[in-house]
Amino acid sequence: MTELFRHSKHLLASLALLSVLGLMLAMHPSPSAIERIMARGELVVLTRPSNTTYYEDQHGFTGMEYELAKGFADSQGVELRILESDDLSYIRYAIRKGTADIVAAGLIATPERSKSLRFSTAYQNVDVLLVRRLTSPRITDLSQLNQQTIAVSAGSSHAELLLKAQLESPELEFQEVENATPEQLLALVEDGQVDYTLINSNSYTLQRALWPDLVADYTVARDMPLSWAFNPKDDKSLYQEAQRYLTQAKADGTTAKLEDRFYGHVEQFNLYAARSFMRHLDDRLPLYEDLFKQAEEDSGFDWRLLAALAYQESLWDPQAISPTGVKGLMMLTNNTARQMGISDRTDPSQSIRAGAGYLRRTHARIPDRIPEPSRTWMALAAYNVGYGHLEDARVLTQRQGGNPDNWQDVKQRLPLLAKPAYADQLRYGTAPGGQAVAYVRHIRRYYDLLVWAENSRRRDDTLIALN
Repeated sequence: MTELFRHSKHLLASLALLSVLGLMLAMHPSPSAIERIMARGELVVLTRPSNTTYYEDQHGFTGMEYELAKGFADSQGVELRILESDDLSYIRYAIRKGTADIVAAGLIATPERSKSLRFSTAYQNVDVLLVRRLTSPRITDLSQLNQQTIAVSAGSSHAELLLKAQLESPELEFQEVENATPEQLLALVEDGQVDYTLINSNSYTLQRALWPDLVADYTVARDMPLSWAFNPKDDKSLYQEAQRYLTQAKADGTTAKLEDRFYGHVEQFNLYAARSFMRHLDDRLPLYEDLFKQAEEDSGFDWRLLAALAYQESLWDPQAISPTGVKGLMMLTNNTARQMGISDRTDPSQSIRAGAGYLRRTHARIPDRIPEPSRTWMALAAYNVGYGHLEDARVLTQRQGGNPDNWQDVKQRLPLLAKPAYADQLRYGTAPGGQAVAYVRHIRRYYDLLVWAENSRRRDDTLIALN
């Protein structure tokens, strides 16, 4: 009896201890997902390197996904840490295992993916396009792809679309290439290893000029949502904060400004212009690449930006001359040449050195408070239209309630300088401001192409063999 009593006392004590522990746990629950991020002071975002998501240019890391993720991290008062992967299977695994907090990798939120991932509201909608060689048959329905070779990235939303199409067209066959980037798939089509591939419209828009012998003239799917992905097993605290941020970004125009920043300068090259650029990329640029790289060391500007400026000016022709008398790779005036201390405008070395130096001098005049990349785009506009006219456009921007330190706002006012009703109220009078806007837009386009051509090493590294 005594022994039984003793055991009962131990049992009661154990139960009491468990009750206390339960109460303590109830009073101090495990931290939520957003609390864990706050505690470590870091938001970990997993992405895929691409020109639509995350890449490095002259100002550092950027891209649509990167800028949105950086904005979200800033809104939470934490640092942003980026993890990279091209492996879609790993991306899904990593988010479920807690390796990253968010996947921001240009993922389309599909019903199949939603079974294993939690998706945010869409920050952008894209179409899915079918890409072919110009010499391949044009199609108007996926059923016409029977007996054709098609390649897509393994585990992609594009593979899901084709699997769905197979239900109606069982003879439709396609190959899934592990870890294939859009550039690699486009290279397969261009090289004739496959007949078709699929690509998102935003990616195709940015890359069209690099592939002049390819065309995307059939839309497979429209308005597909690009969204962030979260671990569905986590509590919803991080997801809800991200939802609020993305909703606000759309409401206050942040998303629209980013779309304008990354896609607003893009225009479709005609076939001749695209082929000319690619030809000159191979036969002219290598002649002057070392000179541009030396100018980068001297001026601090990315050599690819200087090369883009030169292409806009002369198509990399050192003997180029305009009806107004400007000459050389950088198309310098006599006055600019004298200012920069050079004697021969047609000498590539002198021209590049002087053009880069003049751009640096112009850039230094732009107020330090203006952030990049707006400061560089304004410097390029001033290089073209003159610093005084740029300042007039900034004054007009401020008068009209815009931000004179933001290129997106200033470029809207530059064309107004051609109208006396506006120019007569400004210090320097009329000017072809619309021409300056187009000038900057073209240089940005060429620069993007040069950055991505080098980053992807398209000509050497993207031709992959299919098993």
